Parts: sequence; C-alpha cells; structure tokens
Amino acid sequence: MRSCIVFLLLTLVGLPLESVPLFAQDAQSGHGNPEPPMAGIYWARGQEPHPSAKTGGASASGSPNLIWHGGNIMFTAQTTAIFWGQNWSNSTFVGDKVTGLGVFYNGIGYSAYADTSDEYTDASGHVSDTITYTGKIVDLSVAPTNGNRTAPILAEVCKVITNPDPNGYYAVYVDTPRGHAGFCAWHSAGSCNGTPVQFAFFFNLDGDAGCDPQDTSGLHSQGLAALANVSGHELSEARTDPRLNAWYDSSGQENADKCAWSFGTPLLTFSNNSQWKIQGNWSNIAYIGGSGYANRSGQKGCIDGGNFK
Repeated sequence: MRSCIVFLLLTLVGLPLESVPLFAQDAQSGHGNPEPPMAGIYWARGQEPHPSAKTGGASASGSPNLIWHGGNIMFTAQTTAIFWGQNWSNSTFVGDKVTGLGVFYNGIGYSAYADTSDEYTDASGHVSDTITYTGKIVDLSVAPTNGNRTAPILAEVCKVITNPDPNGYYAVYVDTPRGHAGFCAWHSAGSCNGTPVQFAFFFNLDGDAGCDPQDTSGLHSQGLAALANVSGHELSEARTDPRLNAWYDSSGQENADKCAWSFGTPLLTFSNNSQWKIQGNWSNIAYIGGSGYANRSGQKGCIDGGNFK
C-alpha cells in the first residue's frame, strides 16, 4: 500500500494524493528536494497496514477494483539488481541469492506470471511482457541500517548507475536484516540528474519468518525464496504504477498489495523453466468475471498465471 506517512500528511492538510510531490528531482544534490514516498509496501505477516486499507480496498460503490489515476504505466522494464552492503563479498552470506535472483529476473519476462499485470493501460497502450535483465551491480560500501527512508536508496541508484534508463527498474538488495521494521520491501520513483527512474528496496530476509512465503519445494534457499516473492510483488507494482500515479484502488493499494500473502498455484514456472512460489496479483477482469481466487479479505480477484490465469 502507499506510504503511511503520505496518507497521514494528506489527512492533516486535506490535499488529494495527486497534489503531493512524487519524487525528488536530483537525489545527489542534497538541496532540500522532497523525499520520494514509499508505495507498494509489502507488509510483514502480523503487521497492520494503514487503517484506510482495512476495508480491503472497496470504494463507496462497493467495487474493490483498481482505478486509473491518469499516470503512465511501464510498457517495458529494464531491470537491474543492485546488491549493497559489505556482506555481499561473503560467499556464505551470498549463497544462492545473487545467481538465483539473476535466474528470476531472466525468466520473469514473457512468463504467465508477468501476464497478470498486462491488462492495465494508460492513454498510449498497455503493460507488455517485455522485461529484460541488464545484470547486477555489487557495491560493498556500508548499506543503511534500516529501510525507512527512500532518499538514501535513490541516491545509491544514482551513484552506481552511470546511464540511467527512463524504463529502468532498479532493485536494491541490502545485506541488512529487517529487524523490527514492519515491512519486507517497497518501491518508489525518482530521478537521477533529470532522468526518471523506478526503484525498489529489499531487506535481507534470511531466517525471517515474517517475510517467508514458506516455499517447501527445496529448489531455493529460504532467503532466496523470500526475496523472489517480494521481488515479484514490487516489480508488478512498478509496471502498473511506476510513478505512483497510475493504477491503485480507492484506499491506495496497488495490484500486488491487494493479493499480498495470497498464493494460488504452489509453484509458478517462468519462461526459462525456473520455478518460484510467488503471490498473485489483482485483476479487475478476473474479479468482474468471477475467475480469480480470494485475497485475505475474501475478494476473488487474484490471479498468478498458474491455474488461475
């Protein structure tokens, strides 16, 4: 769901969401630019999201469907994984996470799971399955001790990406455990020297029961399986709501928020034949047609590209 801080500010000053500045113009300048808001916060199990989401996202008309707010979607996505923190030089810590996420991003394009976001459009067209992986960047400098601010993550993206792509999606994986934070990951939007970028943040989820999809397949370590699930969540939202002004429901929930911790098919097969346990995404079409499976609020609008495609 969208940032609790943003919602609190809106409540206090009585402004519509669209009037809030969405991103800093230059994360490297440090000259008082507004910090980008968090969106698509993937809450850990047992955490209470913002009160506006307690209704499950139903509007006054009774429909829980996503609404287009006039912003652009991502027609294509150029994904880059950024591994930030000193522990990414430790082979024991790294395990299968770096290579596994490379397999994940190389296979998600043109997969049935990617199809679950393709119904969403803007004035120029619809989301496509063209998702490419440009590779990884490893930065062994000290990563933040928490993920409560977006500005340091955007600054890291701007530091390590020498030629940012307007269609770029930059996923930052730190070596920091979640600790007492109530969320597993989030995504946001900003710009690097005038070029718009989409970016996301992910804690190290090794041994973290609150962010564990409970993949029992044995194909991946627990830490990799957890990162893959939240990575699917954030990328789905970045494709359908990249600048935080496109598709979300009346309470601010994006397509993956509405199906968080709701799994349909035990394992999804990607286009490179890798298999992952990934939550579903909300489909307006499936909800209207009665073909989706239920989210945690009992609303049958989730699809995952498996048996419920």
